Amino acid sequence: MALSKIDVANMLTGVTPVANGGTALSSGFSNGITMCNQWRITGDFADDADPITNWELADTDGYGGLGSNMTLSSGVFTFPSTGIYHLQFYVTGIADNIDGLANIIISTTTDGTNFGTASSKRIGWSRASDANSFASSFIFDVTNTSTHKARFAVTEISSDTTIRGSSAHNETSATFIRLGDT
Repeated sequence: MALSKIDVANMLTGVTPVANGGTALSSGFSNGITMCNQWRITGDFADDADPITNWELADTDGYGGLGSNMTLSSGVFTFPSTGIYHLQFYVTGIADNIDGLANIIISTTTDGTNFGTASSKRIGWSRASDANSFASSFIFDVTNTSTHKARFAVTEISSDTTIRGSSAHNETSATFIRLGDT
């Protein structure tokens, strides 16, 4: 029997899922990403920053955040709602006169106080005046917005190494994307 002859309406109960852009969503279906924010540091630094505190919400060149914003206090980010989040940390740096090294860190807490390293990456520049960008990420299950928080750090910065930041465009930045319910 050809598929066009099957009486689907009388054979199924509930909502029939639609695979080609339709709107017949069944109960409990997650309707895509509901929150994303991007933050950037506002200026360069050459010494360890743990946590980094000079953040601003991206606001130039057609920035398009979605949903409620993260909140920030003394370098610690608080989530607007519970859920599974993808945290991305991008660091741009330059070795001014010699080879450069640094450690980029995403730290999280589930008790509101004790932060642990969730993601860490040792980065380096191979020669003087070498500029590069590096990334690190972590999937974080935020089950309580009062106790689950995140912060970002750059440590072990070698001499003559500068981490780049700007309030005009993203150089070193953090992105928060809520992927779904917890």
